[in-house]
Amino acid sequence: MAGPGSAAKAAPGAATSVPFLAHQAVYDLSLRKARGNSVNNARGRILYSFTGSSCEGYTTDFRQVSELESGESKTTMSDLRSTSWEDADGKSYRFKIETRMNDSAPAAVDGIAERSGHTITVKLKQPKQKTFTLDEGTVFPTEQVKRIIAAAKEGKSVLELVVYDGSDDGEKVYNTLTVIGQPIPGDRKPPQPDASSSSDALKAMTRWPVTVSYYDRAAKSETGEQTPVYAMSFELYENGVSRALVLDYNDFVIAGAMGKIDAKDTKPCK
Repeated sequence: MAGPGSAAKAAPGAATSVPFLAHQAVYDLSLRKARGNSVNNARGRILYSFTGSSCEGYTTDFRQVSELESGESKTTMSDLRSTSWEDADGKSYRFKIETRMNDSAPAAVDGIAERSGHTITVKLKQPKQKTFTLDEGTVFPTEQVKRIIAAAKEGKSVLELVVYDGSDDGEKVYNTLTVIGQPIPGDRKPPQPDASSSSDALKAMTRWPVTVSYYDRAAKSETGEQTPVYAMSFELYENGVSRALVLDYNDFVIAGAMGKIDAKDTKPCK
């Protein structure tokens, strides 16, 4: 899913990797932990749809609706919707993101990032028209997942990537640190069964416990120690599906249990 060498080249081992599974998944959100008195309760849902192939590129539709209750009986509703398309070589990335808090007007981000030679050029339409460039080593989200799986298959435990996903105001770039655990064989069922446990597409599939920490690339730390903006933990299958989400926003932590998964047909490449 849901940051995170020569970025224009495919990840090592990607050519022999298992194809990404086109699928739609639902994750039910609940409060796992609150630090301090920031949040008393949380609930919500993520609807995640991933389609496409190595010949036509990959389309991701994502919606996260969350309701947070704070100590003063205040409820905050947030509704995040995003749709993106990324070509299979990680050279082009189109994105539209809309965020709404409570009854406020939605905030929109709309843009495209294109890799040409040693340059990545981002052209934003919203929230304002702007053109800027990214370091050539920056990767987009599907390429990020590809690289994590390739690193996991090579037995690597740590991967650092610079990731651009168009989030926030469309100008934020993340340094990401991915920590990869030992592989979990397909015949080892999760301790807490969910929709993945009975999925034919996942039953024999290897997965890895993964934690990705996202750091604001533009933020400078006085001490050299930087706190991540947020971190995501999940079990990542070698076909790109994620289960057992844990979203750490520093003040509070949200768990996302897979409630449903449906595999979709993918047109074979010609």
